[in-house]
Amino acid sequence: MKKPTAVQVVFYAVLLVALLVFPLVVKGTFPTHVMIMVFLFAMMGVAWNILGGYAAMFSFGQVAFFGIGAYTSTILLMNYNVNPWIGLVAGGVLAALMGAAIGIPCSNLRGHYFAIASIAFAEIVRIHFNNWKFVAAAEGLSLPLLPEGVGNFMFHSSKAPYYYIILVFLLLSVLICWYISTNRMGFYLRAIKESHELAKGMGISFVRYRLYAIMISAFLTAMAGTFYSQYILYIDPDSVLILPISVQIVLVAMLGGAGTIVGPVIGAAILLPLSEITRVWLGYKGTGIDMMIYGALIMLISAYRPEGVWGLLTTIGRRGK
Repeated sequence: MKKPTAVQVVFYAVLLVALLVFPLVVKGTFPTHVMIMVFLFAMMGVAWNILGGYAAMFSFGQVAFFGIGAYTSTILLMNYNVNPWIGLVAGGVLAALMGAAIGIPCSNLRGHYFAIASIAFAEIVRIHFNNWKFVAAAEGLSLPLLPEGVGNFMFHSSKAPYYYIILVFLLLSVLICWYISTNRMGFYLRAIKESHELAKGMGISFVRYRLYAIMISAFLTAMAGTFYSQYILYIDPDSVLILPISVQIVLVAMLGGAGTIVGPVIGAAILLPLSEITRVWLGYKGTGIDMMIYGALIMLISAYRPEGVWGLLTTIGRRGK
């Protein structure tokens, strides 16, 4: 991988500073909420990218890991008074183990067969939670209000702390994705993406590395689920286990540029504001408009720029030199 140029380093530094001062400069809760949602879905897009972008495992079941993370930390907090930060780790570990449990029998599935299996897994989880009385089934769970503070992962007077926490989570996810893409695991996943037979011929255990990718992706997505439950303070199967969330995660990565480190972040920065703004401006009358816009954008990108927006920007940058 090429080292970043001085211009790129300066750009990323300025961008980071701008993100850090954003809640201090921009007043109002709505802009901060939009940025939180952008970071949340960017984080899940980066997590999906490890699976779909590098290993060509097009999972539409990421929402199951999201829900497992949200429910695990919430149940531990409500029933056993476990700190949400510990619940976050527990949810991530449980999601990673669930990912391994489905990854082993699905390790030889490719392309749309893996996608179908992932949808089936997510639907099984959703239906199970929808009828599971221990987690209040379809009624959902309201988190208890704890004293405000980082230790309790709960803030009542401002959204700014949530903003910084999810920004740190996103940066951590990007760092993990960058590390994977620039090390042996990333090269192995790309070889598996090109051809299973080629990977076998090179002596790569594609089952093992696909499992690693699933477990890492599941852990990061479950972290996002815990964050969401602590941010919204209410969860039910219709808010954390529905298929449209998985679709949105995939669209974020595909629009920005699957298989690139910053692609999902760019995709989230484009799609999530569209979703939130149409929801607020149009209310229930605008239901589905954001998905229509998503569809149109994806059709354009697929037809003219399959490498995504990041690929388009890279091409423009090369022509400008």
